[in-house]
Amino acid sequence: MTATTPRLKHEVKDLGLAALGRQRIEWAGREMPVLRQVRDRFAQEKPFAGLRLVACSHITTETAHLAIALKAGGADALLIASNPLSTQDDVAASLVADHEIPVFAIKGEDNATYERHVQIALDHRPNIIIDDGSDVVATLVKERQHQLSDIIGTTEETTTGIVRLRAMLNDGVLTFPAMNVNDADTKHFFDNRYGTGQSTLDGIIRATNILLAGKCIVVAGYGWCGKGCALRARGMGGNVIVTEIDPIRAIEAVMDGFRVLPMAEAAPQGDLFITVTGNKHVIRPEHFDVMKDGAIVCNSGHFDIEIDLKSLGAKATDVKDVRPFTQEYKLPSGKSVVVLGEGRLINLSAAEGHPSAVMDMSFANQALGCEYLAKNKGKLEPGLYSIPEEVDKEIARLKLEAMGIKIDTLTSAQIEYMNSWTSGT
Repeated sequence: MTATTPRLKHEVKDLGLAALGRQRIEWAGREMPVLRQVRDRFAQEKPFAGLRLVACSHITTETAHLAIALKAGGADALLIASNPLSTQDDVAASLVADHEIPVFAIKGEDNATYERHVQIALDHRPNIIIDDGSDVVATLVKERQHQLSDIIGTTEETTTGIVRLRAMLNDGVLTFPAMNVNDADTKHFFDNRYGTGQSTLDGIIRATNILLAGKCIVVAGYGWCGKGCALRARGMGGNVIVTEIDPIRAIEAVMDGFRVLPMAEAAPQGDLFITVTGNKHVIRPEHFDVMKDGAIVCNSGHFDIEIDLKSLGAKATDVKDVRPFTQEYKLPSGKSVVVLGEGRLINLSAAEGHPSAVMDMSFANQALGCEYLAKNKGKLEPGLYSIPEEVDKEIARLKLEAMGIKIDTLTSAQIEYMNSWTSGT
């Protein structure tokens, strides 16, 4: 149901879930010491005072801590879901009831509702946008030209979103700065590799309860997310095949000990397929036709277009739910293909997404990226900007400190040597 109060407009499933959401948010906070320190500083300095901020993100326990930190910093913040299946309804309820942050997100919302929520987000007239796939920014550029003057900048933490922003920049329609959070070392090294690797397999196991050991697992794409999935799948005893279009990534996969094949050759061999490319129709009708009976396909890329489900649905003689988040498509040949999570992010549709300890660093980058935009209002030209290296390293330092790990520092002699060209061996 949709709940509203005179004090705070919102659309969540049920405010009665707030107590459970509060408990789960508190649990996640145990693993997020970096963002907690950022929040405490924000509460003192108020870097977002007087600014309106919109976040289009997965509404999870970890995102809740980002939203709370932004509000502590003085932001007039509003949240919408970036994916129809990733919302945790109890978390959405708690953000509204306990923190008075307007949230427009319901797990399972249809595309029309999602698009309406994007419009609601833009009705907030944001100064800063936190995007996850660049849907809000793209809609702003296409439909809300009159609001462009309100925008200080945006942050983006997905590969898919960065690709879209680069395309906007190349077309001359990106008229404000965008922080490329995705390429921060403390984001993609950890979030993409360790977070996606673990949470993707978690979602698959929850949806299917299959044994991964001994299975032939095909991972489409060997970017940081693909590396994580392949690494964890092999660790669970899977026989992993990687498919790639980039020769450098392909040779890297080979040197990492994986078989590399075109999808056409991998399709007949795979028991389980995981797409993590950020592109469309990586698995197509010609691949479905040659798959084993009962082959399982899922996606851990941002949008639900990596698997050509429209073609699969048109080809199928019957489609039925066999488990939660698990659908079996019966083909004319008599074989079946099993699709998990409707082709959406399996780690969030069937599980809880990345572990909190990983998102601690990713969302610290988001928060500090927003602060960088606010502090440099009017000083940055339109374009894509990396998180400053000193910020990236400070996040890593804080994480190590929280883990009780110490590292070396350079001696004065080493500093002198590193800054001199006259000293040889």
